[in-house]
Amino acid sequence: MKLRTTLLVGGLAALTLIATMTAQQAAKPLNVDANVLKAANSPTDPNAGLWLSYGRSPNEQRYSPLNQINTANVNRLGLSWTYELGAGGGDQEATPLFWNNTLYYITNWSVVHAIDAKTGKMLWKWDPEINQQTRLKMCCGIVNRGIAIAEGKIFLPANDGRMFALDALTGKPLWEARVAYPADWYSITMAPRVAGNKVMIGVAGGDHPTRGFVDAYDIATGKRAWRFWTVPGDPKLGFENKAMEAAAKTWGGEFWKGGGGGAVWDGMAYDPEANLIYVGTGNAEPWVEKFRGAQGVDNLYTCSILAIDVTTGQLKWHYQVVPNDNWDYDAVAGLMLADLNIKGRTRKVIMQAPKSGFFYVLDRVTGELLSAEPFTKVNWAKGIDLKTGRPIMNKEAFYGKDPVTLWPTAGGAHNWSPMSFHPGTGFVYIPTTYGTWTFVAGDEVVAAQTGHTGLGRVTGNIPSTLPSIGPEPMEGQRGVLEAWDPVNQKMAWRVAGGGGRYGGTVATAGNLVFQVINDGKLMAYSADKGEKLLELAVSRTSVSPPITYMMDGKQYIAFAGGAGRNPNIEGPNDAKIPNPPLLFVFELDGKGVMPPAPLPQAPPATPAKPAAPAKPAEELHN
Repeated sequence: MKLRTTLLVGGLAALTLIATMTAQQAAKPLNVDANVLKAANSPTDPNAGLWLSYGRSPNEQRYSPLNQINTANVNRLGLSWTYELGAGGGDQEATPLFWNNTLYYITNWSVVHAIDAKTGKMLWKWDPEINQQTRLKMCCGIVNRGIAIAEGKIFLPANDGRMFALDALTGKPLWEARVAYPADWYSITMAPRVAGNKVMIGVAGGDHPTRGFVDAYDIATGKRAWRFWTVPGDPKLGFENKAMEAAAKTWGGEFWKGGGGGAVWDGMAYDPEANLIYVGTGNAEPWVEKFRGAQGVDNLYTCSILAIDVTTGQLKWHYQVVPNDNWDYDAVAGLMLADLNIKGRTRKVIMQAPKSGFFYVLDRVTGELLSAEPFTKVNWAKGIDLKTGRPIMNKEAFYGKDPVTLWPTAGGAHNWSPMSFHPGTGFVYIPTTYGTWTFVAGDEVVAAQTGHTGLGRVTGNIPSTLPSIGPEPMEGQRGVLEAWDPVNQKMAWRVAGGGGRYGGTVATAGNLVFQVINDGKLMAYSADKGEKLLELAVSRTSVSPPITYMMDGKQYIAFAGGAGRNPNIEGPNDAKIPNPPLLFVFELDGKGVMPPAPLPQAPPATPAKPAAPAKPAEELHN
């Protein structure tokens, strides 16, 4: 397959590009890696203005120590420039990165752009040239959530199951690794994470007969260091390790024929001191327990937080958020590390606000559950038993042929949209969804071509009848932004906007929380009180999580938006399109002119028949 790098001036060689770069860029060191940001918590730190990985730093807090933009002046934000990202073809979900005076962004079909962060001019573009016919076999669409930077390399995950290392200055490919194949219903949608001398990646495979895993690759060579399967395989073939042997005892029947699930498609965090990579795993497959070979068993390690030794790839501890999951309440949402004072003692914790609707705080060294409370309305469980760590299930939530309506929705109380943490306020800012969904079992597992859930169809409105716990919805609001106090496990404030699938946030030392909303708005709130300080409309929807960076003494805000080309318009991907996705960059007193909103897209000539079984749109994004 041809590997294509497009330079700023078409046809020039990579050496020409390097020669034209500024002396300042050329002098930048190449050995800056994601781990340096662990200590960059002061605005005077030379690394404070960088954003090198999905969560900015290994702890995934998405907190920036920059404070030039603050509560007193954030209302002066204006557009600096925009950059057209190409044809697109799906939502923008990636977090931009900033290094070496350059913004890096990965858009649909895994195309990476390197853009001069001051002028908005393209430096290079690299296209892995995915065979677009494989889209029908890729489980989870053509979205990407990001890339990673370390040692002067861009680590690029391609939707079709490959991963690349590119030279960050030129876009030249340095190595390629095969992670998985679309023919097996796998794809890659997550952002890789750097941990020491390794880069980590997991695979998506939601609602298809897949067996989840996470891989570690040497960042210098691309050689796979280890693979950790998240669920066991056929016992007759033996077990890869003691963890798989133990997990097999929590399954039954011929479970491996359904794959098992446990996809790793989003949440990760890294603790260099503990030498642990933390991984969130997806739902059990099929959804309905009766199709998984046995009922009433835990199905490890689905819907779990796993702590894996970075050097050996061996499991150190696990915590299962939802044993015997029947509702797609996976634990793949963002993981976050912090040191919190709990009951007078500093605890090294890992936190998660997953689909299930409970906010979990665990000791990240031992896996001990410290607390768990609902941050949204919940009725599938009555609470979490802190002695056992297990949810206190509502037995009626285990549905059969009689439908059951539950809080939260199968799309989750909090999905992939990243939350952030402010060490000054102590609050976690969660894009939260309040909603219900009705579950009912089908007669048999649906063919893989239309999903692997085992669900049946539901007609009509079936209200929820189970008693609930947790906060009630804001009147008329499905999506809200919540400021959550993880020490006291209570809500500090909330405002309307965003939700579990959209509404990613970043917190800054300027006492600000920035949030993007899917209808095309950049919002800013005071981090301590939730006062709305900015509502800035942009000309694209489907917006990606924001970042903030600093260059030449000036702080900027950046994110992307735009669903891309109209699939009903024939023509090549690089044809003129009505809705090109854009990268937006803002600065104080910016004078840029907002591009016009795209024209309405024509509906398909013949509406497509809905796939069976019906499932919420949220499930298409993993």
